[in-house]
Amino acid sequence: MKVYHNAMSKFKYIAFNKPYGVLTQFSAQAQDSTLANFNLPPEVYAAGRLDKDSEGLLILTNDGQFNQKLTHPDSNKEKTYWVQVERVPTESDLNKLRIGGIQIKDYQTKPCQVKIIASPAIPDRVPPIRERKNIPTCWLELKITEGKNRQVRRMTAQIGFPTLRLIRYGMGKININNISPGKWIYVEKNNIL
Repeated sequence: MKVYHNAMSKFKYIAFNKPYGVLTQFSAQAQDSTLANFNLPPEVYAAGRLDKDSEGLLILTNDGQFNQKLTHPDSNKEKTYWVQVERVPTESDLNKLRIGGIQIKDYQTKPCQVKIIASPAIPDRVPPIRERKNIPTCWLELKITEGKNRQVRRMTAQIGFPTLRLIRYGMGKININNISPGKWIYVEKNNIL
């Protein structure tokens, strides 16, 4: 992945590794941490959303047409999440997500890719997740092409494995490798999708 900004271009494309507890907006109540706390260049806005209690890749741009393309429901862009869940699902549990999708409120999810993975090499969350001594946790890698509000959390809860920590690892061709939480880099538009 090339990491530079073409000074001749009027458009900016940024990959930001959003920490836990940060709102994906630039203004909020005084007690909230926002994107304004991270020295981002002016006139860029989040392309899509990432909940306050979720972490990971957030794309910011001042290219409105690209923002629309990236966030439109029909774009079918693949998003990869690392999800720490309570307890350890079986293959049968995960097949509920893989085959036919599941019903969340009034919405039927598309089938997704999901597998159990080793604990990723990531910094501890601040504050840490809640842990129960007698209940194990595990990590899943989950890939979806949708992006409904709190969809991943609802999907894991629906099959009986509540999400404890949620990190968007990648979107399209880009991921948060080599971007520490709270840091950002310029990227080329064609390295995103």
